[in-house]
Amino acid sequence: MEIKLEFVRKRSEFGRPCSFSDYLAEVTADIPPDPSLADDFIPQDPVDFAFQEGPVMAVHEVNTERAQVSTKGVNHVEGGWPQHVDPKNSELTSRYREEVEREDAYTRSVQRLGSLVEHCIRQNNAIDIYEEYFEEEEEEEEEEEHPSAKTISVIRDPNVTKRMATHISWHPDANRAVAVAYCSLDFQDSRKDMSFDSYIWDLEKPYSPELTLKPSSPLVTLEYNSKDWHHVLGGCYNGQIGEGGGYSCSGLAPALLHSWDVLPGSRTTTTTSDCAGSSPHSPCHTLSPQVLWWDIRKMSQPSEKLILDITKEDQLKKALGASALDFAPAMPTKFLVGTEQGTIISCNRDSKTPPEKIAHIFSGHLGAVYSVTRNPFFPKVFLSVGDWTARIWTEELMDSSSIMETKYHTPYLLDGCWSPVKPAVFFTAKSDGTLDVWDFLFHQKEPSLSLKVSNDPLLSVRSQDNGRILGCGTRLGTVSLLEISPGLCTMRKNEKTLTSTMFEREARREKVLQDKHRERLLREQDRARARPEEQQDPQEVFEKAREDFFSIIKAERRRRGQED
Repeated sequence: MEIKLEFVRKRSEFGRPCSFSDYLAEVTADIPPDPSLADDFIPQDPVDFAFQEGPVMAVHEVNTERAQVSTKGVNHVEGGWPQHVDPKNSELTSRYREEVEREDAYTRSVQRLGSLVEHCIRQNNAIDIYEEYFEEEEEEEEEEEHPSAKTISVIRDPNVTKRMATHISWHPDANRAVAVAYCSLDFQDSRKDMSFDSYIWDLEKPYSPELTLKPSSPLVTLEYNSKDWHHVLGGCYNGQIGEGGGYSCSGLAPALLHSWDVLPGSRTTTTTSDCAGSSPHSPCHTLSPQVLWWDIRKMSQPSEKLILDITKEDQLKKALGASALDFAPAMPTKFLVGTEQGTIISCNRDSKTPPEKIAHIFSGHLGAVYSVTRNPFFPKVFLSVGDWTARIWTEELMDSSSIMETKYHTPYLLDGCWSPVKPAVFFTAKSDGTLDVWDFLFHQKEPSLSLKVSNDPLLSVRSQDNGRILGCGTRLGTVSLLEISPGLCTMRKNEKTLTSTMFEREARREKVLQDKHRERLLREQDRARARPEEQQDPQEVFEKAREDFFSIIKAERRRRGQED
């Protein structure tokens, strides 16, 4: 049966308001049930019914247009000079300043601006908004924070054939970039697909290098010029040094490092002179069995050289192989050289003859010295890293051993550096991929923080100027950037004074031990000279020891035989 409802309305009534009224229900169709279909149904008990009162939403997708983003940089240089005045020429600039200062317009401008500046100075002097009114009150001791560190970024070698991250140098301008030297130090590593490139990375874009350095040989070390940070200096594996400049940190074009031969066929370690002068043409030092001074304006030959012969005979065949160099701005005429034989040589450039330039020799390491750095707060105190320990020395005790040292570790220590903001904190990198943070002011037997950075050996570690971020380079070319807790990078009250007292106390202790050792040696010598007849023949002593040794072995064999 077909059910339908017909609704009829005149065309003239379309659009009129509807008029509703109550009306009784009317059955329009009746379908009686079929009892034969009841057997096909299964009763359900209980019956679950769910309903949703919320509106039904539809999912829509829109593919918007991708915005193209590009990074651009500006290299700010000194400007405003006339065309006939070269800003780099100090004589022309000083002469032009004198001419301008003699003009009447300059005098009137200074007089007009002087009254304004004087008014501002008087306002500032009216009240000191930074005055401390309650200096006598003791500061509330802050709750000790547990030392910690976290990885904030990881920089990887973009080449397929991985190389070692042998050196890290932070950009001097707010540490916005980091230069990494990549090189393989394995003996006779001659892989054909190995790249020679090193890179400068922007911390905000760690996935691609900001600048590519293309030297003639892999760079073992790479340093920024602290006076002109648009120039970098690198030491190559083949004995050359390379210098690159004239670019900003935001440049994207590859930079070719100009190279000069230093000692062909030998590995070279290079460092820039941090305070040799305000000019970007500052001298640099190179290492091999001898130390060479260079002026990058004249690279045909070194200006000076020093053979590292500790016998002071100035013979190259007796020279020690250098492995580390430290040149501190606070002591421009002195520098430290760590050797492959475990000896640290303190050199003085002001001495007249080459043997006199080797001022003092410090011995204590059993293997090569991989790092030697002066304390930024106490230049006479320096840190050395080699074999299984890190040692702290002072130049006030010339012929003694180290005043402080870490415990002997199972893995090798491969690099180390001081914290630039805390005088008693330093960092060490180990061959098992662990970074240790030492604070000798509070803990001297164990590190304050030991962090597993990588499964590969850590070859280099450097800290930013603010001491907050650490860069750790591994054997596979990965550089991990770590952020340490504020307690390890914030100087506390009187911390510098306490550290100075600690170093002086340890130096006095070492001096007392040294004097006692000398007295004991003198007493033994006097006793030997007073009783020469009582001295035994070395051969007789050896024979007696030999008889005692075999007698002990025979007695032990008899004892074991009786037990069996």
